[in-house]
Amino acid sequence: MAKHIDLNNPDIMTSKDAALRWGKAPDYVRQVLRSNPGRFPEGSVRTFARQILVTREGMEAVTGHGEIVKK
Repeated sequence: MAKHIDLNNPDIMTSKDAALRWGKAPDYVRQVLRSNPGRFPEGSVRTFARQILVTREGMEAVTGHGEIVKK
């Protein structure tokens, strides 16, 4: 049986949401994916039609830091 993936997991997000949570421009993930896709660990980013989904692991690998917490 295939592994169950919980799409309600907050560690899986759209590229725009991820960029905003990490304090980056809304198109940051798309730009990095286009210019240097090897920066994302395998399985941490996926494109569905025109939508990009990325994991927390992928964002931390690309940015070098965790999510920026708004105060």
